[in-house]
Amino acid sequence: MDKTQDSKSRSIRGIVPENHPRRESILVRERLVEAMEREVVVPQGLIAQGRGECFDYLIGEKTRDFAERALEVAAVLLIEAKNPVISVNGNMAALVPREIVELADAIPAKIEVNLFYRDEIREKAIEKVLREAGAREVLGVGEDASETIPELFSQRRRVSKRGILSADVVLLGLEDGDRTEALVKMGKKVIAIDLNPLSRTSLTASVTIVDNVIRAIPALREKVLKMKSLSREEREKLLKGYNNRDVLRGAMKFMSERLAQLSLDL
Repeated sequence: MDKTQDSKSRSIRGIVPENHPRRESILVRERLVEAMEREVVVPQGLIAQGRGECFDYLIGEKTRDFAERALEVAAVLLIEAKNPVISVNGNMAALVPREIVELADAIPAKIEVNLFYRDEIREKAIEKVLREAGAREVLGVGEDASETIPELFSQRRRVSKRGILSADVVLLGLEDGDRTEALVKMGKKVIAIDLNPLSRTSLTASVTIVDNVIRAIPALREKVLKMKSLSREEREKLLKGYNNRDVLRGAMKFMSERLAQLSLDL
């Protein structure tokens, strides 16, 4: 972040009172706006953030038990994977760049840029953010994204041969469903972070973490460190006992019941 952007960030923090009930949410929005000005985020990413906030309200802006179960299994999949890859888009790079790098180091996993609205300027802007956060290598930029995902026709089809194309487990967030479906068809395990349990991404993924990416990425790193201490038998038991549809049902049930309770409290 350059001096002008840093000054602007401090100015925004000064404008929003410390006791403002939506302070953190407002600051997150400002980070995305700043990232858009740096060409890391596109305007459509702001819409995606707003949609996610709506679902975050429904779960009370906390990591719930259905997400905890998914986080555990996601951690095991990443640990057991031969070539795990964290797929990063603009919103993720804007919101949790350092946390992504720390998670990648803990697994360890590769980091790859993958975008629906892709151009060289934006690819390099995201790469810069990730390298400033400590990433030693960022795949999927420029000519490195020379391979294609079969049956996918958007710019998301472009991937790195060393990354997503050859990955056995892919972690992605804030995603559209087409690529998730295509990756699963290729035989890959897909871990999705998605606040909407009804999205195609959530319904298609191998493991869906219904939580805010700001909470989920650091929580996943902690789970990775914890799961590494378990025996292979204990990790296998977690995998065999997991049902992603049950997790999604749990998320929807929680949202429904909480909404009903809130309506009674009016």
